[in-house]
Amino acid sequence: MSQYKMLAIDLGASSGRGIIGRFDGKKLTLEENHRFKNEPGIIAGTFTWDIMRIYHEIKASINKCALSDDKDIGSIAIDTWGVDYGLLDKGGRLLANPTHYRDGRTDDIQPYAFRTVPKDEIYNITGLQFMNFNTLFQLISEMRDSPERFAAADKMLFIPDLLNYFLTGVMSTEYTIASTGAILNAKTRDYAWDLIDRFSIPRSIFTPISQPATEVGPLSKQVLGEVGDIKAKVVHAAAHDTASAVMAVPAKGDSFVYISSGTWSLMGTELKEPIISSDSFKYDFTNEGGINNTIRFLKNIMGMWLKEESKRQWAREGKEFTHDELSNAAVASKPMQSIINPDDVLFSPPGDMPGRIREYCKKTGQHVPENEGEVVRCIFDSIALRYRWTVEHIDEMMGHKAEFINIVGGGTKETDLCQFCADACARPVYAGPTEATAVGNMASQLIAAGELRDLSEARQMVRDSFDIKEYRPKDTAIWDEGYEKFLRLL
Repeated sequence: MSQYKMLAIDLGASSGRGIIGRFDGKKLTLEENHRFKNEPGIIAGTFTWDIMRIYHEIKASINKCALSDDKDIGSIAIDTWGVDYGLLDKGGRLLANPTHYRDGRTDDIQPYAFRTVPKDEIYNITGLQFMNFNTLFQLISEMRDSPERFAAADKMLFIPDLLNYFLTGVMSTEYTIASTGAILNAKTRDYAWDLIDRFSIPRSIFTPISQPATEVGPLSKQVLGEVGDIKAKVVHAAAHDTASAVMAVPAKGDSFVYISSGTWSLMGTELKEPIISSDSFKYDFTNEGGINNTIRFLKNIMGMWLKEESKRQWAREGKEFTHDELSNAAVASKPMQSIINPDDVLFSPPGDMPGRIREYCKKTGQHVPENEGEVVRCIFDSIALRYRWTVEHIDEMMGHKAEFINIVGGGTKETDLCQFCADACARPVYAGPTEATAVGNMASQLIAAGELRDLSEARQMVRDSFDIKEYRPKDTAIWDEGYEKFLRLL
């Protein structure tokens, strides 16, 4: 049986992978061919991505294809986190390592920006949730604090577009990744030129917008000389990792609620047109782009970052735990003793997460977690309650109740949290696939190759290819009590 083969490069905040996909016309199978760490670091006081190391590892993944039976891959596509970018000079050379979205340069930028354009005006154009690290705010910060470097910039490329440029020499901006930056008009799906002009950002730094599932170009001769004889073309995935993950939601029809669960939890629904209203502004919901000009109407929720950063802190203290050990300790702990608002800015920076959780609980007059299990139970309970808050507001703005929730991504491995989501939200949860981002990346490649016709066929492929686990709500009364406590923290 003939099959189409492709390579998905899936980049996360702490690691990256090359994954081979094989599609036989109905089912998709995945095989990891390369895994590497993504280790940002502080250079001269700035938290930056090691973009050349990432690029080197991508070439290593392609080279493994060239040296194996996978040398006949038909395409390559890259997905990454959103908002961050690199600046290039007129010669196409990178001016500096891209700054990490968690760098402190934008801590004070929103009040500064709102003196030029008020907050509500920005939202009415972009429809985007306000976060200090939105690309718009990063650019304003760069212009204010690094004017000489910014003056040398000829082009700006988001991370996946920058890596595509390194591979092909072609500069273009993929729609879904651009939609994360507060630089697009949510209704026209094009650059928000009036807003860009009001902040005196040069129009010339932006490149044309391309849609997912379209071709970028072939690997350059220089790259081929490094990676070997690969005839695959580079195509645009839905380059924002959440946009790819949403493509892999195995729901039928147009009405569903999803959670793309990982370092962040992105919870929302898929629309044909953005919702930009007084309620969406008040609740700080975002309108980001998807394939076929769909809109991902969602809320960014702090997700497994809270547990991951706690685990790293305990390791720094000489206490090593597996994720399963921490989850088991959490389930063995008393529920609802301690609740936080996971989206409080206190929990955004790296560092001593357990200490900050204890500080928050003490300040709000709650039980202060005494051990690792109680800290992680606090995290799980709080995330599940934030899910409830979010889905109830989606129901309100959509005018009907979502009957179930789909969870995709690495967070599906946290089976206890999936059950807590069902309990807290009092509705069934369907979890899977775990590798949603890579699957969605490959769905874009298959559409570009003509192997799939559209998004509907892509989701049918997901249902045919992967097991989906169901969680039914159990003890909801205790979650009702916890929710009242949670609301008082907002």
